[in-house]
Amino acid sequence: MKAFFQFVLQSISAFSAMVITWLITFIGFELTFLLSNLIALAGGAIVFLTVKGIADYRFVRQNGLTRREYRYIEKNLKEAKEKISRLQRSLMSVRSIDQAKHNLELIRTVRKIYSNTKKEPKRFYKAEGFYYDRLDSLVELTEKFAYLSSQPAKSKEISDSLRDTRTTIQSLGESVKKDLYIMLDDDVDTLNFELDVAKNSMERMKKKDRRILK
Repeated sequence: MKAFFQFVLQSISAFSAMVITWLITFIGFELTFLLSNLIALAGGAIVFLTVKGIADYRFVRQNGLTRREYRYIEKNLKEAKEKISRLQRSLMSVRSIDQAKHNLELIRTVRKIYSNTKKEPKRFYKAEGFYYDRLDSLVELTEKFAYLSSQPAKSKEISDSLRDTRTTIQSLGESVKKDLYIMLDDDVDTLNFELDVAKNSMERMKKKDRRILK
């Protein structure tokens, strides 16, 4: 949602710049209609990119990152988005009722890690194991599992391989849950602290009320 509003702001700023530039060049300087249009388009593009650059800079600073770190994380998130799409296609292609609940839970967990990182890029460093290792393993295993499970005839070797792969995917799913827990660890600590503060404040108010009633 924030990205959408940012895009709207960039578009409005660029359009306004285009209109003002066109009026100045066409009416003020009496340039040709075509040349005024070209200059207006260039001015709008410059303003659009400038506003975007300022917004990106502020976002990077707010997250305590350098531009180099942000570009690095963005690159990894772009690659992860494609891998997550492949993972989702593989998991959803497995028509097994027994697997459905686990698959949906795994997809939600993976997407939550991605969305948290997209929203707060600094969280990437708390989930490096997920992005560098477990996500790749999940994609490879689920695609292989989906392919083998779609075969009309299955030998004992294939069935054994499917069983072992399913077990490994489930183990990886548990590891991914731990990745999410680690990512949210600071939030839990902050929440617990705020709860303690709120409880202490309520306790002081109760003691004060009791003294007043006496």
